[in-house]
Parts: sequence; structure tokens; C-alpha cells
Amino acid sequence: MRIKPSALFTSLLLLVLLFHGHSCFSAAKPVVYFGIGMRYHPIVMYERFQPMMDYLTQNTPYRFELKLSRDYAETMRFLEEGKTLVSSIGDGGLMEAMLKYGAVPIVKPLNEVGRPFYRGYFVVPATSTIRSLSDLKGKRVAFGSRHSTTGNLIPRNMLRKSGIKIEELGSFANLDNHDAVARGVLKGEYDAGAIKSTVAERYSSRGMRVLAASDELPSVPVIVRKDAPRELVEAIAGALAKLDRRNPAHARIMENWDLEYRYGFVPAKVADYRDLTRMFKAIPNGCGTGCHK
Repeated sequence: MRIKPSALFTSLLLLVLLFHGHSCFSAAKPVVYFGIGMRYHPIVMYERFQPMMDYLTQNTPYRFELKLSRDYAETMRFLEEGKTLVSSIGDGGLMEAMLKYGAVPIVKPLNEVGRPFYRGYFVVPATSTIRSLSDLKGKRVAFGSRHSTTGNLIPRNMLRKSGIKIEELGSFANLDNHDAVARGVLKGEYDAGAIKSTVAERYSSRGMRVLAASDELPSVPVIVRKDAPRELVEAIAGALAKLDRRNPAHARIMENWDLEYRYGFVPAKVADYRDLTRMFKAIPNGCGTGCHK
């Protein structure tokens, strides 16, 4: 049986990505599994996040390995069961991980201007005649996962503040992730969509326009289990927080990391997310406590 060259190449590439960088690391180092949800194709996931694992392995007493999960729920389950000690859970499961499982934020990423914040956006096609949130009445709107902060919780709150009830939309849907929302808007399947600013950056050159932006939100942190060893927490936080994007050598280290993580980090604490926690608890329907039962 002949193996197609494309299939062989893909298999070899996966093997290279899976084992990239590990051969030079001491097997004596204890392994720490870093959990992250499947945001992109598996190959892309390893391309964007394995360099960060290699950096942590080289700059701490531990060997870090990615543990990919299918969705927010599985990422949280891995953390709860101790299959992972540290996680990049995304904004979808952050509130639940902190409130329900006691997860602790340790560092939060900086944006392109060096601040630890991001925003939630409503976006429309660049050619759309929609000019304000009030124009969304009767329109088709895509939200992110029901568990998403910037994909569902924040945009619903933005609509409420603008005097728009969810029932006044023509139709709405909760999609799997922010990229699915962006693609749906660009394909014309929806008149508008709710995504986070880092995703909007990737699609801005493809014919997308920001309709409305939320207030600044604290960037989504790297979290650890509540019982994670203090020395592990200090090692991770120290290695990441010392990176300075203004330092050319550090910028080169991070240049192939995921866009959300390539500008550096600052320490994070539970109090940074107090306002988000309050909002999460205050909205009983659609998101907040209502969709996380």
C-alpha cells in the first residue's frame, strides 16, 4: 500500500512538533502538564504553544508538556482532576475555574502597547450599513461559547446597557469559539458577531470592522490549581514575568508564540478579576451563573 506524500508529510510534521525540543532536556526534571483548549488545528496549536513550553523547560527546574483538550469543559476537568497543574483556559472557563475550582491566576499577558488588558468587540463586515448597537435590532448576531466572557457575557451586557433585549435581535447563535464567529460574519452568515480584540486583530485585514468595544478587561491569565506547589508557581511566574518585549533578545524568544502571549507578562492576582467575577455572578440568564450549571 502506497502512502500519499501529503499524509506522510503531515505525520512526520506532527512527530516533529510533538517531540520538538525535548531531546535536549534532562529527563531528570519533573514533568508538568500545561493544559490548553483546542483553539486551532492541532499542528497550529503546537506551532504556537510548544515554543513557550520549551522556554519554560529551559528556564525552570521542570519539563513542561502540552496537554491539549477539546473544549473549555475538558480543560477545566483536567485541572480539577490534577491531570494538569497549570493552564491557559481562555476567557471561556476562567470565571468558572476560579469560582468553582479555586484556580489561581499567576501571570497575565500584555497587549501590543504593553498593558495587561484587552477588550470585547462587536464586529461587522467592513461594507455593512450597521453603525451602532441599536442597529442590531432584527439582525442576525453570533456570540461565542455560552461560557465565554468576551464572546457572550460582556457583549450581552453591552446590549443590555444599550437598551437592547436579546429577544429584539432577529436571531442569535452561540458558536464554538471566537474564530468561528469571525468567519461566520465574514461569510455573511451573520450580520454581526462578538469576539475578543486579539482575534479581531487577526481578521482586520480581511474586511472586518469594529462596531463597538467594551471597556478594558484584565487580560486572561495563566492559572494554576489552588494546591499547586509554591516553588512551581514562583518558577513559572518568574520565568514569564522577566521577559521584556523591548529587549530584542526577549522579543526574538516570543516572536513565534501565540499572538496573545508574545508581548510579555506581568504578575496577576485574584483581585484583578473582582469586577468580572461580580458581573459573572450578577447575570443569571444567558451567561453568568445561568449557563455554567
